[in-house]
Amino acid sequence: MELKAIYFLIPSLIMFCCGLFGFITRRNMIAMLISLELMLNAVDMNFVIFNRFLFPGQLEGMFFTLFAIAIAAAETALAIAIIINVFRASHNIDVRTLNEMKF
Repeated sequence: MELKAIYFLIPSLIMFCCGLFGFITRRNMIAMLISLELMLNAVDMNFVIFNRFLFPGQLEGMFFTLFAIAIAAAETALAIAIIINVFRASHNIDVRTLNEMKF
């Protein structure tokens, strides 16, 4: 890999670290979902970067990234539906109070 790849990997690393920090420190489920999506976007950037620099003429990394984006969109829709149902049941989306819920 060339030295130029480092210039693309550093923003991806920063995005992943910000997402990880947000996921660990937040207690709101929506903020945790946003942090998780930030981490997934950083991983997708890495797929494209490694594909571009390791296999310049091929598109496998690009296609894998498109599938990962589609799966992330479906996962987000499902997570928001779960969060809405939790909010309807407990009128709160704080993660600390979820273990107190009894159905």
